[in-house]
Amino acid sequence: MMITFDQLKNNDDSIAIVGLGYVGLPLAVALGRHFKVVGLDVSEKRVEELNNGFDRTNEVDFAEVGDDVDLTYSADLSDLSDTRLILVAVPTPIDEFRSPDLRPVKGASASVGRYLQPGSVVVFESTVFPGLTEEICVPILEKESGLKCGEDFWVGYSPERINPGDKVHRLETIVKVVAGQDEASGKLLQDVYETIVEAGTHLAADIRTAEAAKVIENTQRDLNIALMNELSMIFDRMGIDTLDVLEAAGTKWNFLPFRPGLVGGHCIGVDPYYLTFKAEAMGFHPHVILAGREINDGMGKFIAESAVKRMIKSDVKIKGARVGVLGVTFKENVPDLRNTKAVDVISELEDYGVTTLVHDAKTDPEEAREVLGIELCSMDDLKDLDALVLAVSHDEYKNIPVAELKSRFSDPDKALIVDVKCFFDREALESENISYWRL
Repeated sequence: MMITFDQLKNNDDSIAIVGLGYVGLPLAVALGRHFKVVGLDVSEKRVEELNNGFDRTNEVDFAEVGDDVDLTYSADLSDLSDTRLILVAVPTPIDEFRSPDLRPVKGASASVGRYLQPGSVVVFESTVFPGLTEEICVPILEKESGLKCGEDFWVGYSPERINPGDKVHRLETIVKVVAGQDEASGKLLQDVYETIVEAGTHLAADIRTAEAAKVIENTQRDLNIALMNELSMIFDRMGIDTLDVLEAAGTKWNFLPFRPGLVGGHCIGVDPYYLTFKAEAMGFHPHVILAGREINDGMGKFIAESAVKRMIKSDVKIKGARVGVLGVTFKENVPDLRNTKAVDVISELEDYGVTTLVHDAKTDPEEAREVLGIELCSMDDLKDLDALVLAVSHDEYKNIPVAELKSRFSDPDKALIVDVKCFFDREALESENISYWRL
């Protein structure tokens, strides 16, 4: 018999969260206010940090958590055997060929399956292509557990909508899409998630529909940004400032406020490839989606080339030139390095023989070294520069005085600032004779 909401509410059964990253940890903390929860992660270091009240993702402030959270952190996957509602929130990245890397979700399914108890419900929160839960995860769960899906255990899908660093659009304030393989499992998920999500839930028609809804959310955003990026390249050739154009066009009530930029991270730059992978497996080549991906994946090269061209015009010798780069995370005000496209700008500059000096105000230097192979420098090291690239608009960079920026160049008369995020005050910089270019 399937686990019931009352059993969970009365602490007769407990909930497991598999994967304690940007998605899993906030979910575990929120559920722990109402249910008995165990948070599981294969990283013993991560578990140790959480037990010591430290979250490197900055998504949870333990000073605000309080004592009313019934949550245990563990790296021992055998603890799954004491739970019967299991929420899987592991990464779903792409590989070097831009194909879905299913190793994390397959590995999590195998781990869950080994300890799966009769009556359990397994819910996947990871972004996947339509059909993955039932076509790939269910067979693994059945093989490892010896149980039959739909008779001994059930599955569901509820896509995460976490926006790292966003303090407004949080787990509690975003409508939660849920889907179960039948009416009973869908109702259970609604009851559980509505306990923590103030905005309520939307019960999708079925699991495949919920999977498709998630993957197109970010595909739509990716395509809109791709249009802005293509426009920025066109306007650059015309000598027109893109932001000026967008501000003028934005005065119309139905003009969508998208901006050009680097598209990285664990969602927007990845999810479209899950959809196109499935489409091509079924014999359909998605032209529009892949065209948008091609544009966005090429923006690092365009930005680096734009910087080099302007340095050449200022008679700066490119080989050996010193270029400072502010920010290397995938977006502003988060330490997350996953699929960051700032590294594309750095790599392209270095291909020209440029020496890059990279500073980031948010991420851990050791993690940058391990994940990206980049040695971060201090702000004091950003001196004798030939150009400065603002790649990520962390708040810490907002109030740097113009005089200080100019003092970091070897020749103040040739100072060049490349502003990927339209972050700095153009008029203030140009009034100090700083050459300024923005995307």
